[in-house]
Amino acid sequence: MRPDTWRTWPPGTRVVVRRRRDDLPPGAATGTLQGGEPPFTDVLGEVLAVDDAGLTVRTRRGDVHVPAADVVRAKVVPPPPVRPRRDDGTP
Repeated sequence: MRPDTWRTWPPGTRVVVRRRRDDLPPGAATGTLQGGEPPFTDVLGEVLAVDDAGLTVRTRRGDVHVPAADVVRAKVVPPPPVRPRRDDGTP
């Protein structure tokens, strides 16, 4: 998959986007950070909007804007698994 394929995704597409973290100290854009922390993080959710500046994804924790320059990898993923209902009928 081409790295910029995300630019063609319509709203509602479920995706995972690997992005550069936005809380990195200067010069820490590659490699592993002190303490073994990775310099990347994943954003999983549904696409809300895509433009030249990047994309916005609705996650369980809220909407996340990922700047185009921070996208490392991105792909479409299947819908979340359906959780079985409990015996008493509550979800």
